[in-house]
Amino acid sequence: MRLLSLLAVLALAVPAVAQPALDAEAARAQPLDGGKMWLFEDPPTEYLQETYGFAPDEAWYRRARLASLRMPGCSASFVSPNGLVLTNHHCAQRHIVAVDRGGEGLLDDGFQPETSAEERRVPGLFMDQAVAIDDVTDAMSAAVDAAETDAEREAAFEAAEAAVTARLLAEYGITSPNPDTDDFVVQVVALYDGGKYSAYTFRRYRDVRLAMAPEQALGFFGGDPDNFTYPRYAADFALFRIYGDDGQPLDSPEYFPLSAEGVEAGSLVFVIGNPGSTSRGLTVAELEFLRDAGLAGTYRFIQTREAALRAYLATGMDSDPDVLRSRIFGLSNSRKAYGGRLDGLSDPIIIARRADAERAFRAASPEAAALIDQQAAIQAEKMEMAAAYRAFPTLFNRNYGSALMKRARALAMGDAEAAAAVEASADLLERAYLIAEVDALRRYYQEQDLALPEAIDGPSAEVAADRLLETSMAAMPSADPQEAEYDPAVALVRGLLPEIQAFSSASAGLRAREADVARQLGRVRFATFGNSVPPDATFSLRFTDGVVMGYPYNGTLAPPMTTLYGLFDRYHSFCSSGASDPCEWDLPARWLEAQERMDLSTPVNFTSTSDTIGGNSGSGVVNRDGELVGLNFDRTIEGLVRDYIYAPERGRNVMVDTRLVVEALTNVYGLNGLVTEIRDGTLRP
Repeated sequence: MRLLSLLAVLALAVPAVAQPALDAEAARAQPLDGGKMWLFEDPPTEYLQETYGFAPDEAWYRRARLASLRMPGCSASFVSPNGLVLTNHHCAQRHIVAVDRGGEGLLDDGFQPETSAEERRVPGLFMDQAVAIDDVTDAMSAAVDAAETDAEREAAFEAAEAAVTARLLAEYGITSPNPDTDDFVVQVVALYDGGKYSAYTFRRYRDVRLAMAPEQALGFFGGDPDNFTYPRYAADFALFRIYGDDGQPLDSPEYFPLSAEGVEAGSLVFVIGNPGSTSRGLTVAELEFLRDAGLAGTYRFIQTREAALRAYLATGMDSDPDVLRSRIFGLSNSRKAYGGRLDGLSDPIIIARRADAERAFRAASPEAAALIDQQAAIQAEKMEMAAAYRAFPTLFNRNYGSALMKRARALAMGDAEAAAAVEASADLLERAYLIAEVDALRRYYQEQDLALPEAIDGPSAEVAADRLLETSMAAMPSADPQEAEYDPAVALVRGLLPEIQAFSSASAGLRAREADVARQLGRVRFATFGNSVPPDATFSLRFTDGVVMGYPYNGTLAPPMTTLYGLFDRYHSFCSSGASDPCEWDLPARWLEAQERMDLSTPVNFTSTSDTIGGNSGSGVVNRDGELVGLNFDRTIEGLVRDYIYAPERGRNVMVDTRLVVEALTNVYGLNGLVTEIRDGTLRP
């Protein structure tokens, strides 16, 4: 690999001109700012040898590749020679529900069959194993690079991918590829924005059965408050088993054997899985636009809708509070994710580091400098519409938008049928949604120093929203377009529609130009630095190295590992008498009964400097010997800026320790057959 080329460029770059408040050294770009999501087809052997005195051989990479699996939205690993697969509980949730035979409550109570014969096939679930990776850059580039428009480029990619797929699958005797039924499938992935193309041939396993799952209370221990945090105490694991065409457990000779010792502070670990997507190739101008406009409106939208749902839940009026809690969690998860990204982009050190790297890129390539300038000009055009970017994309939202505003839009367009079809929300929610939308529109006009339309004028968004609820016929499902001509809400929306249409057209054009420049810039970056910087995540197989260690947080220190002592302490501290119901740290009766049998010094979760992101959930974590020590399940909120830069000082990835898995299987669930299988490979009865 060419890591030294990047180091040399950074060394020769013009020194960063830091703001007075910034530490000049901290503001310098680092060689690994682009991350450590390494390709199996381009392993960083020199870097690993220099950093750890360890260079995996071909056998190590082969086993790591074949022992790793991809499932919808997540990663997983073979952990026995009998098709046993380990992944996260949160990756298994919907599949647990899918095998529930009605009223069993498997999500709440878990699934702990004592024999393999009781394992349940999950309808529709498949898992993919990367059996081959081929460089198809020449074939794909010849087709795609000749295209001039996005539509032509997409068509050329699909045609070239089909040709590559047919050629590769012919080696497996497949002459008429059908990904819905074939045992082998091919996916062509564009890396470095098309600077390189890799074809991944997967063995697709379609007979996947649930073998074990703990209770939801353990899989998501700590609930939303602990989400994206550390120290953590979640038993976020589940086991599946893949079966062969003969209906017997699959023979899987390439798997991760269990480490007897586990990890300790300072241990080298590798996380092997399928990171979903990152945006580390964005220019500084693009990052600043996201910070100042692109993410801001979405974040405010999520905040207001979550607050509305929480207030509604507190009334006890909803007929299905479990569904409502699930919606609240989805919004809360998004709020933390967007908030973490915004916090990172608001850190001047992060922006300064990215700016320093951009100066180095400019110095190394005049072509890059020109493209960076083009991208900056596009972002400047977008910033001229910043108020619209903050207000319009979330207006009239299907799931969390005001019914009055959606009816007003339909009436303004003369569509009585669409107006009547708008579903009403509970009164409390409708008022909260309308206040939020009125507030967003007031901001839109005020940011441009424009007078507020009469419908939303007044001392506050609350006053204006209440007035609309009282006076607009759009508050009622039966509103008639012919009678709505002078309705205040309809008049408001009628005046907005041309502006929204103009924004939609302009932003689409800017988006196309932006994507074209980004594609060119990605290729120039690859031509300049080669594989010394790994490509952005593409939900394809990668591995990342890291060291187990804690970190400073909240004025104190986070330990590298948590233990069962802490798990039970969380229960006793939060879920004592008088605690809120439900308590996010509650424990099932069987766990409380097992407390005296358990070794409370057993590690539960641990953290490292590995480079992970969404899609890495369920990834196997191994030591230098390729032995399983954990599975990845989260990252800390400080590390959410990893979408844009790898900055290990800002956060960690979080993993379940396999010693917790063994302890729980043994002393809580009594599944000694599974423990024996994980330890020595003997198929459980």
